[in-house]
Amino acid sequence: MFEAFFNLTKTPFSRDIPEGALFNTPQLNELQGRLISTASKRLFLVVTGDSGSGKTTAVRKFVSSLDTNRYIPFYISDSDLTPRNFYFEILNQIGVKPHFYRGDAKRQMIREFTSIVESKQVPIVIIDEAHLCKMEMLTEIRFLLNFKMDSYNPMGLILVGQSEIRDILKKQIYEAISQRIDLRCHIPPFDRLQTGDYIKKHLEYAGESREIFTDRAIDTIFDFSGGLPRKINRVATTSLIHASQIEKRIIDDHMVSLIIEGELSW
Repeated sequence: MFEAFFNLTKTPFSRDIPEGALFNTPQLNELQGRLISTASKRLFLVVTGDSGSGKTTAVRKFVSSLDTNRYIPFYISDSDLTPRNFYFEILNQIGVKPHFYRGDAKRQMIREFTSIVESKQVPIVIIDEAHLCKMEMLTEIRFLLNFKMDSYNPMGLILVGQSEIRDILKKQIYEAISQRIDLRCHIPPFDRLQTGDYIKKHLEYAGESREIFTDRAIDTIFDFSGGLPRKINRVATTSLIHASQIEKRIIDDHMVSLIIEGELSW
């Protein structure tokens, strides 16, 4: 285990790092502000970013910060989400057995949401992987927002998806949905400086304050990853494993290049 070799108390680039220890950028702070506004004002927000840019992690941090006495989050991630599955999943998360037919399940959900609002709470619906939603589901979102003849929105709605959802929603057929979007936020990749700070922050979380990766190693990691956190995690973790196996405590650009060419380029 590389953690023991480097005297780390935690795993630095794992997916389960506590929300309070996550790396922040001005862009991620702005996203948190928009997520909070969406919840407090019951808005419709679309969050976009390339694969591995940290969208789901940012949403996880947001959900963990919510006042559970005030907000009830519903998180849905389904690569083949249909309206029927959507209503079923919402009702299951509430603890209500859904009726078989979609229309009946939809009416159940509306009743449940109305009851939640009457109890001074706010439902927050988060649909992840939204770029995979088919036309039927995207069209249903329009009707979700058309509550009480478009005069009232009982929930905050957050769509989270890869960058292509921006092009999807620009199509004329989705104009009625696009017009209802209150807020939009795109997560860009890290720049070179942020990549270095990200690596440093995660190593400090794991209990290591000294420099393990040289500056040129971080240059190589940035060139490979394009500043995407998921790819940074992969190459950094694999490099740490390899370094521990050959008993090297400093990771240079030559080692990182070998890792990329030998293990991560296919």
